[in-house]
Amino acid sequence: MKVAVVGATGMVGEVMLKVLAERNFPITELLLVASERSVGKKLTYENKEHTIVSLADAVAAKPEIAIFSAGGDTSLEWAPKFAEVGTTVIDNSSAWRMDPTKKLVVPEINANELTKHDKIIANPNCSTIQMVMALAPLHKKYKMKRVVVSTYQSVSGTGVKAVKQLENEITGIKGEMAYPYPIGRNALPHCDVFENNGYTKEEMKLAREPQKIFNDKTFSITATAVRIPTSGGHSESVNVEFENDFNLSDVRKMLHETPGIVLQDNPDTNTYPMPIYAHDKDDVFVGRLRRDETQPNTLNMWIVADNLRKGAATNAIQIGEYLIENELV
Repeated sequence: MKVAVVGATGMVGEVMLKVLAERNFPITELLLVASERSVGKKLTYENKEHTIVSLADAVAAKPEIAIFSAGGDTSLEWAPKFAEVGTTVIDNSSAWRMDPTKKLVVPEINANELTKHDKIIANPNCSTIQMVMALAPLHKKYKMKRVVVSTYQSVSGTGVKAVKQLENEITGIKGEMAYPYPIGRNALPHCDVFENNGYTKEEMKLAREPQKIFNDKTFSITATAVRIPTSGGHSESVNVEFENDFNLSDVRKMLHETPGIVLQDNPDTNTYPMPIYAHDKDDVFVGRLRRDETQPNTLNMWIVADNLRKGAATNAIQIGEYLIENELV
Protein backbone atom coordinates (compact mmCIF):
# COMPACT_ATOMS: atom_id res chain seq x y z
CA MET A 1 0.00 0.00 0.00
CA LYS A 2 1.67 3.18 -1.26
CA VAL A 3 0.38 6.15 0.75
CA ALA A 4 0.99 9.89 0.26
CA VAL A 5 0.49 12.43 3.05
CA VAL A 6 0.06 15.86 1.46
CA GLY A 7 0.79 18.69 3.90
CA ALA A 8 3.03 16.44 6.00
CA THR A 9 4.85 19.35 7.69
CA GLY A 10 1.69 21.11 8.88
CA MET A 11 -0.01 20.79 12.27
CA VAL A 12 -2.61 18.27 11.06
CA GLY A 13 -0.04 16.51 8.84
CA GLU A 14 2.16 15.83 11.86
CA VAL A 15 -0.79 14.34 13.74
CA MET A 16 -1.67 12.24 10.68
CA LEU A 17 1.79 10.67 10.73
CA LYS A 18 1.46 10.01 14.46
CA VAL A 19 -1.95 8.37 14.03
CA LEU A 20 -0.84 6.29 11.01
CA ALA A 21 1.97 4.86 13.16
CA GLU A 22 -0.23 4.28 16.22
CA ARG A 23 -2.87 2.43 14.21
CA ASN A 24 -0.31 0.35 12.24
CA PHE A 25 -1.73 1.55 8.95
CA PRO A 26 -0.53 -0.91 6.26
CA ILE A 27 2.08 1.19 4.42
CA THR A 28 4.66 -0.37 2.12
CA GLU A 29 5.84 2.98 0.77
CA LEU A 30 5.26 6.41 2.32
CA LEU A 31 5.40 9.61 0.29
CA LEU A 32 5.66 12.77 2.38
CA VAL A 33 4.53 15.79 0.39
CA ALA A 34 4.74 19.48 1.26
CA SER A 35 5.14 22.90 -0.36
CA GLU A 36 8.01 23.61 -2.74
CA ARG A 37 10.03 25.30 0.00
CA SER A 38 10.02 22.07 2.03
CA VAL A 39 10.93 19.70 -0.84
CA GLY A 40 14.20 17.90 -0.14
CA LYS A 41 13.97 18.29 3.63
CA LYS A 42 13.83 15.20 5.84
CA LEU A 43 11.08 13.92 8.13
CA THR A 44 11.20 10.85 10.36
CA TYR A 45 8.40 8.27 10.35
CA GLU A 46 8.70 5.02 12.31
CA ASN A 47 12.42 5.65 12.94
CA LYS A 48 13.09 6.00 9.22
CA GLU A 49 14.07 9.20 7.43
CA HIS A 50 11.95 10.24 4.47
CA THR A 51 12.73 12.99 1.99
CA ILE A 52 9.85 15.38 1.30
CA VAL A 53 8.77 15.26 -2.33
CA SER A 54 6.79 17.62 -4.56
CA LEU A 55 3.14 17.19 -5.49
CA ALA A 56 4.10 16.43 -9.10
CA ASP A 57 6.49 13.67 -8.01
CA ALA A 58 3.84 12.21 -5.70
CA VAL A 59 1.29 12.08 -8.55
CA ALA A 60 3.88 10.39 -10.78
CA ALA A 61 4.39 7.73 -8.08
CA LYS A 62 0.65 6.79 -8.31
CA PRO A 63 -0.04 6.01 -4.63
CA GLU A 64 -3.15 3.98 -3.79
CA ILE A 65 -4.20 6.55 -1.18
CA ALA A 66 -3.36 10.25 -0.73
CA ILE A 67 -4.42 11.95 2.50
CA PHE A 68 -4.57 15.71 2.04
CA SER A 69 -4.24 18.43 4.66
CA ALA A 70 -2.77 21.27 2.67
CA GLY A 71 -5.56 23.84 2.27
CA GLY A 72 -8.48 24.20 -0.10
CA ASP A 73 -6.63 25.72 -3.07
CA THR A 74 -4.07 22.88 -3.11
CA SER A 75 -6.86 20.32 -2.89
CA LEU A 76 -8.87 21.87 -5.71
CA GLU A 77 -5.82 21.90 -7.99
CA TRP A 78 -4.15 18.60 -7.10
CA ALA A 79 -6.80 16.15 -5.86
CA PRO A 80 -8.18 15.67 -9.41
CA LYS A 81 -4.63 15.05 -10.70
CA PHE A 82 -4.15 12.26 -8.16
CA ALA A 83 -7.62 10.88 -8.95
CA GLU A 84 -6.77 10.78 -12.67
CA VAL A 85 -3.89 8.35 -12.03
CA GLY A 86 -6.12 6.08 -9.91
CA THR A 87 -5.29 7.40 -6.44
CA THR A 88 -8.09 7.68 -3.88
CA VAL A 89 -7.84 11.09 -2.22
CA ILE A 90 -9.10 11.69 1.33
CA ASP A 91 -9.24 15.46 1.68
CA ASN A 92 -9.25 17.32 4.97
CA SER A 93 -9.97 20.80 3.56
CA SER A 94 -13.39 22.35 2.89
CA ALA A 95 -12.76 22.26 -0.89
CA TRP A 96 -14.96 19.25 -1.76
CA ARG A 97 -17.27 18.92 1.24
CA MET A 98 -20.40 20.39 -0.29
CA ASP A 99 -19.69 19.19 -3.84
CA PRO A 100 -22.76 17.07 -4.68
CA THR A 101 -20.57 14.59 -6.60
CA LYS A 102 -18.31 13.89 -3.56
CA LYS A 103 -19.07 11.90 -0.39
CA LEU A 104 -18.66 13.60 3.00
CA VAL A 105 -17.73 10.81 5.38
CA VAL A 106 -17.63 10.01 9.08
CA PRO A 107 -16.84 6.26 8.99
CA GLU A 108 -19.04 5.30 11.96
CA ILE A 109 -22.04 6.94 10.24
CA ASN A 110 -21.86 6.65 6.45
CA ALA A 111 -18.72 4.84 5.25
CA ASN A 112 -21.01 2.16 3.78
CA GLU A 113 -21.89 4.66 1.02
CA LEU A 114 -18.33 4.53 -0.36
CA THR A 115 -17.55 2.68 -3.58
CA LYS A 116 -14.47 2.06 -5.74
CA HIS A 117 -15.60 4.96 -7.92
CA ASP A 118 -15.18 7.53 -5.11
CA LYS A 119 -11.74 8.90 -5.95
CA ILE A 120 -12.06 12.14 -3.95
CA ILE A 121 -13.60 11.73 -0.47
CA ALA A 122 -14.18 14.71 1.79
CA ASN A 123 -13.38 14.76 5.52
CA PRO A 124 -15.93 16.93 7.37
CA ASN A 125 -15.16 20.00 9.45
CA CYS A 126 -13.71 19.18 12.89
CA SER A 127 -16.66 20.70 14.79
CA THR A 128 -19.12 18.85 12.57
CA ILE A 129 -17.50 15.45 13.14
CA GLN A 130 -17.76 15.47 16.93
CA MET A 131 -21.32 16.80 16.84
CA VAL A 132 -22.66 14.23 14.34
CA MET A 133 -20.91 11.40 16.19
CA ALA A 134 -23.08 12.18 19.23
CA LEU A 135 -26.22 13.02 17.27
CA ALA A 136 -26.22 10.00 14.92
CA PRO A 137 -27.68 7.34 17.26
CA LEU A 138 -30.18 9.85 18.69
CA HIS A 139 -31.35 11.01 15.25
CA LYS A 140 -31.87 7.41 14.21
CA LYS A 141 -34.18 6.74 17.15
CA TYR A 142 -35.88 10.07 17.91
CA LYS A 143 -35.54 12.04 14.61
CA MET A 144 -34.05 15.51 14.99
CA LYS A 145 -36.09 18.63 14.14
CA ARG A 146 -33.77 21.47 15.12
CA VAL A 147 -30.28 21.82 16.60
CA VAL A 148 -28.81 24.92 18.25
CA VAL A 149 -25.04 24.65 18.74
CA SER A 150 -22.53 27.02 20.31
CA THR A 151 -18.88 26.03 19.98
CA TYR A 152 -15.86 26.77 22.18
CA GLN A 153 -12.98 26.11 19.79
CA SER A 154 -9.27 25.69 20.42
CA VAL A 155 -6.70 27.97 18.79
CA SER A 156 -5.12 24.85 17.26
CA GLY A 157 -8.06 24.86 14.84
CA THR A 158 -6.62 28.03 13.30
CA GLY A 159 -3.09 26.66 13.05
CA VAL A 160 0.47 27.09 14.27
CA LYS A 161 0.38 30.90 14.10
CA ALA A 162 -2.62 31.03 16.47
CA VAL A 163 -1.06 28.58 18.94
CA LYS A 164 2.04 30.79 18.94
CA GLN A 165 -0.05 33.91 19.53
CA LEU A 166 -1.61 32.34 22.63
CA GLU A 167 1.78 31.14 23.91
CA ASN A 168 3.25 34.61 23.38
CA GLU A 169 0.39 36.27 25.26
CA ILE A 170 0.74 33.83 28.18
CA THR A 171 4.48 34.56 28.46
CA GLY A 172 4.14 38.30 27.77
CA ILE A 173 5.99 38.30 24.43
CA LYS A 174 4.89 40.58 21.60
CA GLY A 175 4.66 38.68 18.34
CA GLU A 176 2.73 38.00 15.16
CA MET A 177 -1.07 37.99 15.54
CA ALA A 178 -3.24 35.31 13.98
CA TYR A 179 -6.40 37.04 15.22
CA PRO A 180 -7.54 40.68 15.06
CA TYR A 181 -7.58 40.76 18.90
CA PRO A 182 -5.76 39.09 21.81
CA ILE A 183 -6.99 35.53 22.44
CA GLY A 184 -5.55 35.08 25.96
CA ARG A 185 -8.18 35.88 28.63
CA ASN A 186 -10.61 36.44 25.80
CA ALA A 187 -13.24 34.78 23.61
CA LEU A 188 -13.67 35.69 19.95
CA PRO A 189 -17.10 35.04 18.38
CA HIS A 190 -15.29 34.85 15.06
CA CYS A 191 -14.20 31.49 13.57
CA ASP A 192 -13.30 31.77 9.87
CA VAL A 193 -14.54 34.67 7.70
CA PHE A 194 -17.93 36.36 7.85
CA GLU A 195 -20.42 35.65 5.06
CA ASN A 196 -23.12 37.98 3.69
CA ASN A 197 -25.75 36.56 6.05
CA GLY A 198 -23.73 37.60 9.14
CA TYR A 199 -22.67 34.03 9.97
CA THR A 200 -19.08 32.85 9.66
CA LYS A 201 -18.02 30.08 7.28
CA GLU A 202 -17.44 27.82 10.31
CA GLU A 203 -21.02 28.39 11.48
CA MET A 204 -22.40 27.62 8.03
CA LYS A 205 -20.31 24.42 7.84
CA LEU A 206 -21.97 23.29 11.07
CA ALA A 207 -25.39 24.09 9.57
CA ARG A 208 -24.90 22.40 6.19
CA GLU A 209 -22.51 19.47 6.60
CA PRO A 210 -24.62 17.31 8.98
CA GLN A 211 -27.53 17.34 6.52
CA LYS A 212 -25.22 15.94 3.85
CA ILE A 213 -23.64 13.33 6.15
CA PHE A 214 -27.08 12.08 7.27
CA ASN A 215 -28.50 12.54 3.74
CA ASP A 216 -31.44 14.28 5.41
CA LYS A 217 -32.66 17.87 5.10
CA THR A 218 -35.68 17.49 7.34
CA PHE A 219 -33.83 18.99 10.34
CA SER A 220 -32.18 22.41 10.66
CA ILE A 221 -29.10 23.62 12.53
CA THR A 222 -28.13 27.10 13.68
CA ALA A 223 -24.66 27.76 15.07
CA THR A 224 -22.48 30.29 16.88
CA ALA A 225 -18.76 29.47 16.74
CA VAL A 226 -16.40 30.97 19.31
CA ARG A 227 -12.61 30.79 19.61
CA ILE A 228 -11.33 30.41 23.18
CA PRO A 229 -7.79 30.32 24.68
CA THR A 230 -7.35 26.55 24.85
CA SER A 231 -4.49 25.00 22.90
CA GLY A 232 -6.23 21.74 21.94
CA GLY A 233 -9.76 20.32 21.84
CA HIS A 234 -13.10 21.77 20.74
CA SER A 235 -16.18 21.90 22.99
CA GLU A 236 -19.81 22.30 21.97
CA SER A 237 -23.02 23.12 23.77
CA VAL A 238 -25.77 21.39 21.79
CA ASN A 239 -29.53 21.80 22.19
CA VAL A 240 -31.47 19.32 20.05
CA GLU A 241 -35.22 19.14 19.56
CA PHE A 242 -36.61 15.76 18.44
CA GLU A 243 -39.84 14.73 16.72
CA ASN A 244 -40.29 12.00 19.34
CA ASP A 245 -39.89 12.09 23.09
CA PHE A 246 -37.00 10.33 24.83
CA ASN A 247 -36.09 8.88 28.18
CA LEU A 248 -32.80 10.24 29.56
CA SER A 249 -31.67 6.83 30.78
CA ASP A 250 -32.22 5.43 27.26
CA VAL A 251 -30.20 8.31 25.78
CA ARG A 252 -27.34 7.63 28.22
CA LYS A 253 -27.40 3.89 27.45
CA MET A 254 -27.44 4.51 23.70
CA LEU A 255 -24.49 6.92 23.81
CA HIS A 256 -22.55 4.65 26.18
CA GLU A 257 -22.93 1.78 23.69
CA THR A 258 -21.99 3.82 20.60
CA PRO A 259 -18.47 3.04 19.28
CA GLY A 260 -16.24 6.10 19.36
CA ILE A 261 -18.28 7.83 22.10
CA VAL A 262 -17.24 8.05 25.75
CA LEU A 263 -20.03 9.05 28.13
CA GLN A 264 -18.85 11.28 31.01
CA ASP A 265 -22.04 12.31 32.73
CA ASN A 266 -22.14 12.31 36.52
CA PRO A 267 -22.70 15.73 38.14
CA ASP A 268 -22.42 14.15 41.62
CA THR A 269 -18.72 13.46 41.02
CA ASN A 270 -18.08 16.50 38.76
CA THR A 271 -17.67 14.12 35.82
CA TYR A 272 -18.11 15.87 32.49
CA PRO A 273 -16.10 16.24 29.27
CA MET A 274 -13.28 18.78 29.10
CA PRO A 275 -10.68 19.49 26.39
CA ILE A 276 -7.84 18.82 28.83
CA TYR A 277 -8.96 15.17 29.06
CA ALA A 278 -9.81 14.79 25.36
CA HIS A 279 -6.30 15.84 24.32
CA ASP A 280 -4.51 13.21 22.20
CA LYS A 281 -7.51 10.85 22.26
CA ASP A 282 -9.60 9.63 19.33
CA ASP A 283 -12.94 9.36 21.13
CA VAL A 284 -15.72 11.92 21.29
CA PHE A 285 -16.71 12.72 24.89
CA VAL A 286 -20.33 13.48 25.77
CA GLY A 287 -21.89 14.67 29.03
CA ARG A 288 -24.08 17.23 30.83
CA LEU A 289 -27.11 15.39 29.46
CA ARG A 290 -30.34 17.00 30.62
CA ARG A 291 -33.82 17.68 29.40
CA ASP A 292 -34.55 21.21 28.17
CA GLU A 293 -37.36 22.16 30.54
CA THR A 294 -38.61 25.03 28.36
CA GLN A 295 -40.03 22.90 25.54
CA PRO A 296 -40.95 19.27 24.79
CA ASN A 297 -38.71 16.55 23.31
CA THR A 298 -35.54 18.64 23.68
CA LEU A 299 -32.13 17.60 25.01
CA ASN A 300 -29.10 19.59 26.15
CA MET A 301 -25.66 18.02 25.84
CA TRP A 302 -21.96 18.96 25.97
CA ILE A 303 -19.60 17.42 23.39
CA VAL A 304 -15.78 17.55 23.44
CA ALA A 305 -13.13 16.07 21.13
CA ASP A 306 -9.52 16.56 20.07
CA ASN A 307 -9.99 18.61 16.90
CA LEU A 308 -6.67 17.50 15.38
CA ARG A 309 -7.39 13.79 15.88
CA LYS A 310 -11.03 12.65 15.47
CA GLY A 311 -11.78 16.13 14.14
CA ALA A 312 -9.19 15.77 11.37
CA ALA A 313 -6.36 13.20 11.17
CA THR A 314 -8.00 10.16 12.79
CA ASN A 315 -11.25 10.48 10.85
CA ALA A 316 -9.31 10.66 7.56
CA ILE A 317 -7.23 7.62 8.46
CA GLN A 318 -10.33 5.67 9.54
CA ILE A 319 -11.73 6.35 6.05
CA GLY A 320 -8.51 4.91 4.62
CA GLU A 321 -8.81 1.84 6.85
CA TYR A 322 -12.39 1.28 5.68
CA LEU A 323 -11.33 1.53 2.02
CA ILE A 324 -8.56 -1.06 2.52
CA GLU A 325 -10.69 -3.42 4.63
CA ASN A 326 -13.45 -3.41 2.02
CA GLU A 327 -11.08 -3.63 -0.95
CA LEU A 328 -12.19 -0.28 -2.37
CA VAL A 329 -8.64 0.82 -3.31
